Amino acid sequence: MQFTDTIYALSSGSLPAGVAVIRISGPATADVVFRLCGALTPARQATLRTIRDRNGEALDTGLVVYFPGPASFTGEDCCELQVHGGRAVVHAILDELAGIKGLRHAEAGEFSRRAFQHSKMDLVEVEGLADLIAAETEMQRRLALEQSGGGQSAVYQGWAGRLTHARAMIEAELDFADEDDVPGSVSASVWKDIEKLRGEIDAHLDRAGLAEIIRDGLKIVIAGEPNAGKSSLLNALAKRDIAIVTEIAGTTRDVLSVDLSLAGFSVKLFDTAGLRDTEEVVEREGIRRAREAIGHADIVILLSEKPGFHTEEEIPPNVPVIRVATKIDRHDIRWDAKDADIFLSTKTGAGINDLLQTLSSHLPDLAGRTSLSMPSRRRHVDCFRQAKDALEQSLASKDLDIQAEQLRLASEALGRITGRVDVENLLDVIFSEFCIGK
Repeated sequence: MQFTDTIYALSSGSLPAGVAVIRISGPATADVVFRLCGALTPARQATLRTIRDRNGEALDTGLVVYFPGPASFTGEDCCELQVHGGRAVVHAILDELAGIKGLRHAEAGEFSRRAFQHSKMDLVEVEGLADLIAAETEMQRRLALEQSGGGQSAVYQGWAGRLTHARAMIEAELDFADEDDVPGSVSASVWKDIEKLRGEIDAHLDRAGLAEIIRDGLKIVIAGEPNAGKSSLLNALAKRDIAIVTEIAGTTRDVLSVDLSLAGFSVKLFDTAGLRDTEEVVEREGIRRAREAIGHADIVILLSEKPGFHTEEEIPPNVPVIRVATKIDRHDIRWDAKDADIFLSTKTGAGINDLLQTLSSHLPDLAGRTSLSMPSRRRHVDCFRQAKDALEQSLASKDLDIQAEQLRLASEALGRITGRVDVENLLDVIFSEFCIGK
């Protein structure tokens, strides 16, 4: 696909900064470099140049790197200006670029979209790049790197290649059944591999839950009666004051949340309203939201400041519940070892590490895993389910025409994941997640 316009944008972080990177991409890139620097710099070599405006006045001095297409990020002529990251410097250069005919400011994700449309990346790699930029934990980084680096795409392309071979064999039998060099039956050479492929896709789908935990975070809800120490625990784990803490029962009226990193995983910690019967309208709404949060939790930390826990809530049967005895620094209450799983005091810090270790034990065990190849987005899961269903129908049918059609549907479902077929309606959604300049 050819683009007639040339785009530009700040591709580095927010200003001010030590260094700012301004990216330019499109057919007029070489002319822009000549206009700003007085000469075209050597290809793929960082060259120190003075960047000037149309009147010859110096705007800044920085490194200029020119990438002739197709050996560039976008697949077309591209340039990066590495300049000082002051607001005035960057705005002056951007204003100069805006005044050049044929140039326009890039839209969100447009550089990556051009890379996709020039076949420099497929959709899985594009989405992995977006996740890599947004990664905040070690596991998120590893998952995103697996996708953006092409490792996952290679697996999917291998599956697509096997499907293509199977379809070719079946189409040959359908169209040239009378030819001597076409086998009379493809069952032995094709269907065994199709059954194996269905199993591989099914196993891949089983990892979707783990990918969701890595990408979106483990949802941990702190629950309990009023004044059990829920807000104090949230503040202690976050190591800053997130929630208001008072001796007045019912202080927390809404669900508060904070994102933490625990053993490389993203954790979303929720503080909820105290669970009790009340006629106060606002508090009742807070309790309703607390119960809703508990219903969607991956782990529930159930707190109590005295022996006995409020367990009347409908906690899903497969959700682990960690019973935590709080305020153990007080000497007016006696606890037995069997009364709770964890004993802590947010005032002294006792028991906090025990709680963190217990929470870590509920995280997925990735020891020894060198690859994080798994479907990390809902659209991936939906496409794989469609492919698996089509493969199952092809295996169940005895009609070769129906089998061929189901394999075609499975192939198209796999193609939609990487962007090989029928993806125009996905592009705007995918690339809108990107920041300007990427």
